Amino acid sequence: MTRHLLAALIALTGSVAHAQRAWSVERGAWQVRESAPRSTLHAPRSAVAADTSTQSFDVGGVNVILRRVTANDVVAANLYLLGGTRLVGFDKAGIEPFLLLASERGTTGYPRDLLRRRMAELGTQVGPSADQDWTTFALRATGETFDSTWAIFADRVMRPTLDSGEVELVRSQLLNGVRQRRDDPDALLEYLADSVAYAGHPYGVEPNGTEQSIARITLADLRQFQRERMVTSRMLLVVVGNVSRPQVERLVGATLAKLPRGDFRWAPPPPPAAFTPTLVTETRSLPTNYILGYYAGPPATGRDYHALRIATAVLTGRLFSEIRAKRNLTYAVDAPFIDRAQTAGGLYVTTVDPNTTLRVMRQQIAELQNGWVTPRGLEQVVQQFITEYFLKNETNADQANQLARAQLYQGDWRHAVQFADELRQVTPDDVRRVLRTYIKNVRFVYVGDPSKLDRSVVAGF
Repeated sequence: MTRHLLAALIALTGSVAHAQRAWSVERGAWQVRESAPRSTLHAPRSAVAADTSTQSFDVGGVNVILRRVTANDVVAANLYLLGGTRLVGFDKAGIEPFLLLASERGTTGYPRDLLRRRMAELGTQVGPSADQDWTTFALRATGETFDSTWAIFADRVMRPTLDSGEVELVRSQLLNGVRQRRDDPDALLEYLADSVAYAGHPYGVEPNGTEQSIARITLADLRQFQRERMVTSRMLLVVVGNVSRPQVERLVGATLAKLPRGDFRWAPPPPPAAFTPTLVTETRSLPTNYILGYYAGPPATGRDYHALRIATAVLTGRLFSEIRAKRNLTYAVDAPFIDRAQTAGGLYVTTVDPNTTLRVMRQQIAELQNGWVTPRGLEQVVQQFITEYFLKNETNADQANQLARAQLYQGDWRHAVQFADELRQVTPDDVRRVLRTYIKNVRFVYVGDPSKLDRSVVAGF
């Protein structure tokens, strides 16, 4: 979602640090209230209509979710290889995307030049992306080219050649990419923030690897990982497009289903250890200073999952209004929701005046923690949130990700269909409660000039 598009609206719904006062969008004034009443937004709703276009089934041990979409000719197939950084630890961080990228250099059925020529002829795409909870191997094709692209896709998973010379070329490219991360302040900030907030936890492991881990991964390590970890018990395949179940069953049955079953069982990682207030600084000579802090959120299975998602949207609007629009202290401020099996929230800003900016940020958080938004105001925020969310998630590939997250994080793909209704159940009291419960013991990372930062200001979080 583009949070800044919500900022003006969300700012109107803000509340101050007086428990009996709330801003009324309808009346344009502060009202005295005993408590925040419920609006029709939270009235019982009829059950969500059955999603007859989506089904789940098993093909030889591979779990499959298929959504039939006939409105376009694009087919998105995402293979989620579960486990993420828990499987590898710090020493072998990045090994799975390394392996999948190396598979582009040739497989048993498609030597390098043939593979490249065939992909160019088809005009389709195959490639990996790594996150803390899983690695995604994605296919993008049309209905006409899906079968042919699948053959290459599956062979890259099952039978990569892993020629030593080609592997070294991929390693060199990966190392260059990792080194460039230090040249991008935002990329460096996010990397350090995960490392600091989740020290000793799987989420503290960089899924794409570090300079040290990529350098130490051997050809033998890659071959062993492919042999032992490419098992069907780790796989969730989500296909969205104009393809039929028999077609998917035929393709999977002839390829991925022939892999070993393995004994992997998907479960969320354990919660991180209790956060303690932290500040880590990285000195850089930059035009501005970059600040990002994380605080621990609820598990995705918890009742506060969607409440914190909405609360961070409300907070983003307040911060945008007060820090950027009114005071011109920044060009970028955000309160991101970190959507993982174990969620988190964040506080992000770039500024030349970190002390003033952080004080205003702390003040706005306190006002929302001790006040509330009006039900009507929250209803407007939620509806705008839903609109922007679905505008950004309308492609077949985005729908595949929605279905996978619902299945893996909440236990049932149908939560993706119920997403809007679940957001509408969040109340003003929920917003205040989760902001009070979770925004504390923030672990901050600061990239820039540390002489401009008063550490006592950070300690206030």
